[in-house]
Amino acid sequence: MARRHQTGLARIRTIRCHATSDDIASVSLDELDLPDPGPGEVQVRTKACAVNYPDLMMIQGTHQHRPPLPFAPGGEGAGEVAAVGAGVSHFREGDAVCFGRLSGGFAEALNVPAAAVDPMPANMTYAKAASYRTAYTTAYVALVVRGALQPGEWLLVHGATGGVGLAAVELGKHYGAKVIGTGGRDDKLAVVKARGADAVINYSLPDGSLGGFRHKVKEITGTDGADVIYDPVGGDVFDESMRCINWCGRILSIGFVSGRWPAAAVNLVLIKSISVIGVRAGEIGRRNPALGSQIRAAVADLAHGGAIDPYVCAGFPLERAVDAMRMLQNRSVVGKCVVTMNGYTFEGA
Repeated sequence: MARRHQTGLARIRTIRCHATSDDIASVSLDELDLPDPGPGEVQVRTKACAVNYPDLMMIQGTHQHRPPLPFAPGGEGAGEVAAVGAGVSHFREGDAVCFGRLSGGFAEALNVPAAAVDPMPANMTYAKAASYRTAYTTAYVALVVRGALQPGEWLLVHGATGGVGLAAVELGKHYGAKVIGTGGRDDKLAVVKARGADAVINYSLPDGSLGGFRHKVKEITGTDGADVIYDPVGGDVFDESMRCINWCGRILSIGFVSGRWPAAAVNLVLIKSISVIGVRAGEIGRRNPALGSQIRAAVADLAHGGAIDPYVCAGFPLERAVDAMRMLQNRSVVGKCVVTMNGYTFEGA
């Protein structure tokens, strides 16, 4: 546990990557001295930090953001304010907060720009507060800002058992859509159904390949397919989605966790008059700061108002951070998993 000094935390433990490697177990548990927060910074005593795919990709050197070595993974977390730097007046020591950054969260404490810190929703645990910002911001940008989802529309959510997928299921229902969730395991899909999906589809075949889900989607909707399709998977899933989308539907391309970038069948885009829409939630704020601030405020309002409830399936102490990342890498996570520290114990989903 980190040791206090006059204004902040001096000696901390952290998980750090010293050299990029395909093996995420190459990270080490280090001890180091953390300086006091600088002007405009907040020092956060971390309680929980969510595990996300970019953490694995940065360790492997395949992410577009490549922090200087050595670095700590971890892009979003929650904890308590340990100290504040000069010029910071809206946070005090002991405040419960959550933060977002590109890396650095797998540490008992870290200094974060005050602009990247928000009050923690009072209705959330540290694990949930550490897990909502990225997933729900992505889902909000996709469904509301880019997809213009309307009440009563059919929303098809691929990868519904993952963090951004479950967030889309929850927000889709919040905004009045009828939601179908897809995934590859019945036990995971049972969670999606329990979290509000109107229907779920297991699109995997016994040999591990993708089954044709287009007919099931059309049967469930009673139309030519879904009005909006939320796709963080890509590959064959995208190809099949092109054949179960309704007239004037919108396919939201979130990512390519399947490992293959699909090519849109332009003949179907023309014949069905559909839109293929790219979604880069983080880039919106960088290119349009005013809109980014509006989005951040809207998601925070949803969180503080109790409209969203992140599903966290597992928690691992800091010294077992590799196990948490392995769980994500092996696709065993439903929703989110977190790394915990400073005496915080994961309470369960």
